Amino acid sequence: MADEKNPMRAPWGDIAPRLTEISDAILFDDIWRRPGLSPRDRSLVTIASLIALYRGDELPFHLNKALENGVTRDEIVEAITHLAFYSGWPTASTALSIARPILAESEQ
Repeated sequence: MADEKNPMRAPWGDIAPRLTEISDAILFDDIWRRPGLSPRDRSLVTIASLIALYRGDELPFHLNKALENGVTRDEIVEAITHLAFYSGWPTASTALSIARPILAESEQ
């Protein structure tokens, strides 16, 4: 559950605090910490899913999280390039537009 030490991660915490608590407890504090995949691998799976499903609103957060979890800029670009052939050019193009400022900031 979210508290002062673990602030709510979801951007809708002000209007849906219970959904935020569930997301924090189940998704971030359980699923993301399971031992079957590393956080780095979970990040790659997550950004690939978000790109393929055209979920641009969630993508910036998870691109930053992927960088924090050790996915490199080149790996993100390569994943997007690979997805162009599986999820389509529009999803890849949109993902690159979203990723550009995040990747540029990570180089500084």
